[in-house]
Parts: sequence; C-alpha cells; structure tokens
Amino acid sequence: MAGSKGEGSRGGDPRGGSRPLAPDEIDDLLRVAHAVALLAYSPYSGLQVGAALLCDDGSVHAGCNVENASYGLTLCAERVAMVRAVASGARGFRAMALASSQTHPVLPCGACRQFLHELAPGLRFHAQGSEGPRVDASLSELLPRAFGPGDVGRAGDRP
Repeated sequence: MAGSKGEGSRGGDPRGGSRPLAPDEIDDLLRVAHAVALLAYSPYSGLQVGAALLCDDGSVHAGCNVENASYGLTLCAERVAMVRAVASGARGFRAMALASSQTHPVLPCGACRQFLHELAPGLRFHAQGSEGPRVDASLSELLPRAFGPGDVGRAGDRP
C-alpha cells in the first residue's frame, strides 16, 4: 500500500467482503492509521483516533477525529475516512484499520457503525491501541441485525 491514489473506485462491491487481507497488508493499513491518529484534533477528550480505509482499487483514504466544543458536532475518524473516500469517487470498500492513543484497541462508536453500514455493510475492521494485541471484527459482528437502506421504503411504496 504505497498510499492514497487520487481517485477511488466507481462501482465495486460496497458491501466489502473481497478476499481477506494478508497480515502484511493489515500491518501497512495500521501504520497509516497510527500516523494519521497523531493529527487528531482532540483537546477535550485527549483521545487520538486514526482510520485508514482500503478501497477495492487499492487506494487508501485516511481520517482522524476532529472534536468540537459542541460535542455533538465532533467527527469520528471512521466517518472522516469514509467521507473522504466517497468524495474521491470510491464506492467499493475492503477494510478499515483503526488506531488509537488508548493502550487497548478502540472500535467504532454506534453512530459510526450505523453510518458505515449504509455504505459498506461487509466492512472488516482491524483495530489496535498504542500497545497490545489487535482486534479484528466485521461490521455485522459489531452491528447485528442493522437498520439499513432496505428498511426505508420510498414515499410511493407506502399505503
């Protein structure tokens, strides 16, 4: 993973689920996540989180958390990475690495899980803290029986 290509994929399988990443690919993605975590703006919590999203075309889109004094306006690293990818044209997503300044791995909050389910319900996570082991999980494990696009009827479909 040499870094981010300018454009993401158009098409691809937004559900993810392509071949699992090799251990060295996961390590590369985690290195990107750890590096971008250092850029976080987190004056309130002190928690630095970085996310690196691998797309089907091999591009990597990174994001870090950006806090706000109005806490509800805080942006999590996962959503920043996904929005950057979508804004670049990406539509197929393979995996996301998460790194944090906590000693233990930090997985996406509930809002991020729901947000990511919309665009990449088959996404796999590889999370690592500043020390210790890595945690690997699928979005479906983190958000079972998720509410998604199929649960929202169009206005013409309602009685």
